Amino acid sequence: MTSKKIGFIFLCLLIAGAALISAPGPAKAQNAKEQFFNLGTGGITGVYYPVGGAICRLVDVGRRAKEHNIRCTVESTGASVYNVNALRTGDLSMGIVQSDVQFQAYNGSEGFASAGPDKNLRVLFSLQSEAFTLVARNDAKIQKFEDLAGKRMNLGDPGSGNRNTLELLMKEYGWTSDIFSLSTDLKPAEMAGALCDNKIDAYVYVIGHPNGSITEAATTCDSHLVSVTGPKVDSFVKKYPFYPLAVIPGKMYKGTDADTVTFGPRATLMTSASLPDDVAYQITKAVFGNLDEFKKLHPALADLTPANMLEGNSVPFHPGAEKYFKEAGLIK
Repeated sequence: MTSKKIGFIFLCLLIAGAALISAPGPAKAQNAKEQFFNLGTGGITGVYYPVGGAICRLVDVGRRAKEHNIRCTVESTGASVYNVNALRTGDLSMGIVQSDVQFQAYNGSEGFASAGPDKNLRVLFSLQSEAFTLVARNDAKIQKFEDLAGKRMNLGDPGSGNRNTLELLMKEYGWTSDIFSLSTDLKPAEMAGALCDNKIDAYVYVIGHPNGSITEAATTCDSHLVSVTGPKVDSFVKKYPFYPLAVIPGKMYKGTDADTVTFGPRATLMTSASLPDDVAYQITKAVFGNLDEFKKLHPALADLTPANMLEGNSVPFHPGAEKYFKEAGLIK
């Protein structure tokens, strides 16, 4: 080997060595094993899907800042009941679940009686409040819940919180699906179209507001929101305290000028005890640490506060979430 070649090799080694010395070392989080989790939401026209996307977006901000090495993906699902069942089987790492479905799954009541209690369920925090929203065609002459008898009614997607809540209220009235002249099981994305195509007279959507599906129905055909009140509803809310009263402001949707009085659960971000503590901690930190930004990502989130995000739960907090709450001074 000539001296010229030896000198060239030596120069290359010097440059490489200098690069190694001068290059900044990777953040500790980037040395950690990459962790993946999937978050079950609901139909793409509902609130759960964009809210799930907002959570994953904030988690990804922390990953890119090298605070952790956690990747989050969002899945559109059949919503609450599907999500909580998928948490039991391990098909989902996390899921957005109505507070009533949360209670029933944890305690093995109502539709979860045959499966039994799932005491491995854990919650990170609560999200938006949701209203039991009854949307009806004007020509169907539905002005109260009792007027649904004999009408063409969409019960909702099987496995959804919409259907679960509707059937629970129907039970309070002593109703079965036979009370309707037609019952369907349309998904959220199909409901407004079916209403305006005169295939159904009404549908229920347990959802935060404003909502795209309800806006679609209000602007496409003559329809309105129906208040769900009365002695049986009062008894129902008293029996199930995870259903507080709710009001949808008037003029939010075309065709409904007055406030709509109803009830509704809260959406909650749920997981299982098997989710690693550090993952639960980082997800909670990502949302609470950027709450102002999070609230801007969807109108339904506008009223969130650190205090009300700890309310409405009937299962234990995940230890990782509790760790953050203690650090933030939210709990002792």
